Amino acid sequence: MDRRPLTTRDMRWAKAVASFLARNRIPPNLISVFSVVAAGVACFAFLHSASSDGAERVVSLVVAAAFIQLRLLCNMLDGMVAIEGKMGSKSGDIFNELPDRIADPLIIVPVGYAITTLPFALEAGWLAGLLAIMTAYVRLLGGSLGQQQSFMGPMAKPHRMATLTVAALVDAVAGWYEHRDVALLAALVLIILGTIVTIARRTRRIVTALERR
Repeated sequence: MDRRPLTTRDMRWAKAVASFLARNRIPPNLISVFSVVAAGVACFAFLHSASSDGAERVVSLVVAAAFIQLRLLCNMLDGMVAIEGKMGSKSGDIFNELPDRIADPLIIVPVGYAITTLPFALEAGWLAGLLAIMTAYVRLLGGSLGQQQSFMGPMAKPHRMATLTVAALVDAVAGWYEHRDVALLAALVLIILGTIVTIARRTRRIVTALERR
Protein backbone atom coordinates (compact mmCIF):
# COMPACT_ATOMS: atom_id res chain seq x y z
CA MET A 1 0.00 0.00 0.00
CA ASP A 2 1.32 3.44 -0.94
CA ARG A 3 1.86 5.82 1.94
CA ARG A 4 0.54 9.37 2.27
CA PRO A 5 3.46 11.82 2.47
CA LEU A 6 3.35 13.61 5.84
CA THR A 7 6.06 15.95 7.09
CA THR A 8 4.80 15.51 10.66
CA ARG A 9 6.18 11.96 10.70
CA ASP A 10 9.67 13.43 10.89
CA MET A 11 8.92 15.56 13.93
CA ARG A 12 10.56 14.54 17.19
CA TRP A 13 7.31 14.40 19.17
CA ALA A 14 5.65 12.15 16.57
CA LYS A 15 8.57 9.73 16.62
CA ALA A 16 8.55 9.74 20.42
CA VAL A 17 4.83 8.92 20.62
CA ALA A 18 5.13 6.20 17.97
CA SER A 19 8.12 4.73 19.78
CA PHE A 20 6.20 4.72 23.07
CA LEU A 21 3.26 2.90 21.47
CA ALA A 22 5.57 0.36 19.81
CA ARG A 23 7.47 -0.31 23.06
CA ASN A 24 4.18 -0.98 24.81
CA ARG A 25 3.08 -3.27 21.98
CA ILE A 26 -0.03 -1.27 21.08
CA PRO A 27 -1.20 -2.88 17.82
CA PRO A 28 -1.36 -0.48 14.87
CA ASN A 29 -4.69 -2.01 13.86
CA LEU A 30 -6.10 -1.00 17.25
CA ILE A 31 -4.87 2.56 16.69
CA SER A 32 -6.65 2.55 13.33
CA VAL A 33 -9.90 1.43 14.96
CA PHE A 34 -9.54 4.08 17.65
CA SER A 35 -9.55 6.73 14.90
CA VAL A 36 -13.20 5.77 14.31
CA VAL A 37 -13.90 6.25 18.02
CA ALA A 38 -12.38 9.73 17.81
CA ALA A 39 -14.50 10.46 14.73
CA GLY A 40 -17.56 9.25 16.64
CA VAL A 41 -16.89 11.72 19.45
CA ALA A 42 -16.51 14.53 16.89
CA CYS A 43 -19.78 13.40 15.29
CA PHE A 44 -21.61 13.54 18.63
CA ALA A 45 -20.11 16.95 19.41
CA PHE A 46 -21.27 18.41 16.10
CA LEU A 47 -24.76 16.98 16.56
CA HIS A 48 -24.93 18.28 20.13
CA SER A 49 -23.91 21.75 19.00
CA ALA A 50 -27.07 21.99 16.89
CA SER A 51 -29.28 22.25 19.97
CA SER A 52 -26.80 24.21 22.08
CA ASP A 53 -26.18 27.90 22.65
CA GLY A 54 -23.59 30.03 24.37
CA ALA A 55 -20.80 28.33 26.27
CA GLU A 56 -22.26 24.87 25.75
CA ARG A 57 -22.07 25.25 21.97
CA VAL A 58 -18.55 26.63 22.19
CA VAL A 59 -17.45 23.57 24.19
CA SER A 60 -19.16 21.21 21.72
CA LEU A 61 -17.39 22.72 18.72
CA VAL A 62 -14.01 22.85 20.48
CA VAL A 63 -14.42 19.17 21.37
CA ALA A 64 -15.31 18.40 17.75
CA ALA A 65 -12.18 20.20 16.53
CA ALA A 66 -9.98 18.43 19.08
CA PHE A 67 -11.23 14.97 18.17
CA ILE A 68 -10.90 15.65 14.45
CA GLN A 69 -7.21 16.24 15.14
CA LEU A 70 -7.05 13.14 17.33
CA ARG A 71 -8.45 11.14 14.44
CA LEU A 72 -5.67 12.47 12.19
CA LEU A 73 -3.09 11.69 14.85
CA CYS A 74 -4.29 8.08 14.96
CA ASN A 75 -4.11 7.93 11.15
CA MET A 76 -0.48 8.98 11.30
CA LEU A 77 0.60 6.87 14.27
CA ASP A 78 -0.87 3.58 13.07
CA GLY A 79 1.40 3.61 10.03
CA MET A 80 4.42 4.72 12.03
CA VAL A 81 3.95 1.95 14.60
CA ALA A 82 3.36 -0.60 11.83
CA ILE A 83 6.38 0.37 9.70
CA GLU A 84 8.95 2.08 11.91
CA GLY A 85 7.93 -0.08 14.89
CA LYS A 86 7.90 -3.22 12.73
CA MET A 87 4.48 -4.28 14.03
CA GLY A 88 2.64 -4.50 10.71
CA SER A 89 0.22 -7.36 10.08
CA LYS A 90 -1.04 -9.10 6.96
CA SER A 91 -4.42 -7.41 7.42
CA GLY A 92 -2.87 -4.00 8.04
CA ASP A 93 -3.94 -2.56 4.68
CA ILE A 94 -7.59 -3.26 5.53
CA PHE A 95 -7.30 -1.52 8.89
CA ASN A 96 -5.43 1.33 7.21
CA GLU A 97 -8.26 2.04 4.74
CA LEU A 98 -11.61 0.82 6.09
CA PRO A 99 -11.67 2.90 9.31
CA ASP A 100 -10.93 5.99 7.22
CA ARG A 101 -13.93 5.34 4.99
CA ILE A 102 -16.09 5.21 8.14
CA ALA A 103 -14.46 8.16 9.90
CA ASP A 104 -14.68 10.63 6.99
CA PRO A 105 -18.50 10.71 6.66
CA LEU A 106 -18.87 10.26 10.41
CA ILE A 107 -17.19 13.64 10.84
CA ILE A 108 -18.33 15.50 7.72
CA VAL A 109 -22.03 14.62 7.43
CA PRO A 110 -22.95 15.75 11.01
CA VAL A 111 -21.62 19.23 10.19
CA GLY A 112 -24.70 19.65 8.00
CA TYR A 113 -26.92 18.72 10.97
CA ALA A 114 -25.02 21.16 13.20
CA ILE A 115 -26.14 24.03 10.95
CA THR A 116 -29.63 25.12 11.95
CA THR A 117 -29.97 28.68 10.61
CA LEU A 118 -28.97 28.37 6.94
CA PRO A 119 -30.59 26.54 4.00
CA PHE A 120 -29.28 23.45 2.19
CA ALA A 121 -27.02 22.51 5.12
CA LEU A 122 -28.11 18.87 5.27
CA GLU A 123 -27.65 18.45 1.53
CA ALA A 124 -24.21 20.05 1.73
CA GLY A 125 -23.16 17.76 4.57
CA TRP A 126 -24.22 14.58 2.79
CA LEU A 127 -22.71 15.67 -0.54
CA ALA A 128 -19.40 16.58 1.10
CA GLY A 129 -19.33 13.23 2.89
CA LEU A 130 -20.02 11.25 -0.29
CA LEU A 131 -17.43 13.17 -2.29
CA ALA A 132 -14.84 12.54 0.43
CA ILE A 133 -15.38 8.80 -0.04
CA MET A 134 -15.12 9.24 -3.81
CA THR A 135 -11.68 10.86 -3.52
CA ALA A 136 -10.42 7.77 -1.72
CA TYR A 137 -12.13 5.49 -4.24
CA VAL A 138 -10.36 7.16 -7.16
CA ARG A 139 -7.02 6.96 -5.32
CA LEU A 140 -7.47 3.25 -4.68
CA LEU A 141 -8.75 2.70 -8.23
CA GLY A 142 -5.46 4.03 -9.52
CA GLY A 143 -3.60 1.61 -7.27
CA SER A 144 -5.71 -1.32 -8.46
CA LEU A 145 -4.79 -0.43 -12.05
CA GLY A 146 -1.10 -0.59 -11.31
CA GLN A 147 -0.54 3.13 -10.79
CA GLN A 148 1.07 4.78 -7.82
CA GLN A 149 -1.70 6.04 -5.58
CA SER A 150 -2.18 9.79 -5.77
CA PHE A 151 -2.73 11.75 -2.56
CA MET A 152 -2.97 15.09 -4.39
CA GLY A 153 -5.47 17.74 -3.34
CA PRO A 154 -6.70 20.38 -3.06
CA MET A 155 -9.05 18.52 -0.71
CA ALA A 156 -7.26 15.35 0.32
CA LYS A 157 -8.09 14.00 3.79
CA PRO A 158 -5.71 16.25 5.80
CA HIS A 159 -7.04 19.31 3.97
CA ARG A 160 -10.67 18.36 4.64
CA MET A 161 -10.01 17.78 8.30
CA ALA A 162 -7.99 21.00 8.64
CA THR A 163 -10.83 22.93 7.00
CA LEU A 164 -13.40 21.50 9.41
CA THR A 165 -11.14 22.03 12.43
CA VAL A 166 -10.67 25.70 11.63
CA ALA A 167 -14.36 26.12 10.78
CA ALA A 168 -15.46 24.56 14.07
CA LEU A 169 -13.23 26.89 16.09
CA VAL A 170 -14.22 29.97 14.09
CA ASP A 171 -17.92 29.13 14.33
CA ALA A 172 -17.59 28.56 18.07
CA VAL A 173 -16.42 32.15 18.46
CA ALA A 174 -18.80 33.56 15.84
CA GLY A 175 -21.76 31.78 17.43
CA TRP A 176 -20.95 33.42 20.74
CA TYR A 177 -21.52 36.74 18.97
CA GLU A 178 -24.73 35.48 17.32
CA HIS A 179 -23.24 34.77 13.90
CA ARG A 180 -23.43 31.00 14.02
CA ASP A 181 -23.26 28.47 11.17
CA VAL A 182 -21.66 30.64 8.48
CA ALA A 183 -18.15 29.23 8.93
CA LEU A 184 -19.44 25.65 9.07
CA LEU A 185 -21.45 26.00 5.86
CA ALA A 186 -18.55 27.76 4.16
CA ALA A 187 -16.31 24.80 5.11
CA LEU A 188 -18.75 22.32 3.56
CA VAL A 189 -18.92 24.36 0.35
CA LEU A 190 -15.11 24.50 0.19
CA ILE A 191 -14.90 20.74 0.74
CA ILE A 192 -17.49 20.08 -1.98
CA LEU A 193 -15.75 22.28 -4.54
CA GLY A 194 -12.29 21.12 -3.54
CA THR A 195 -13.12 17.41 -3.62
CA ILE A 196 -14.67 17.75 -7.08
CA VAL A 197 -11.39 19.26 -8.29
CA THR A 198 -9.42 16.57 -6.44
CA ILE A 199 -11.45 13.75 -8.00
CA ALA A 200 -11.00 15.28 -11.45
CA ARG A 201 -7.23 15.72 -11.01
CA ARG A 202 -6.71 12.19 -9.69
CA THR A 203 -8.86 10.68 -12.44
CA ARG A 204 -7.01 12.61 -15.14
CA ARG A 205 -3.70 11.42 -13.73
CA ILE A 206 -4.81 7.79 -13.88
CA VAL A 207 -6.20 8.08 -17.41
CA THR A 208 -3.06 9.84 -18.66
CA ALA A 209 -0.80 7.19 -17.14
CA LEU A 210 -2.85 4.34 -18.63
CA GLU A 211 -2.92 5.90 -22.09
CA ARG A 212 0.87 6.28 -22.07
CA ARG A 213 1.49 2.58 -21.50
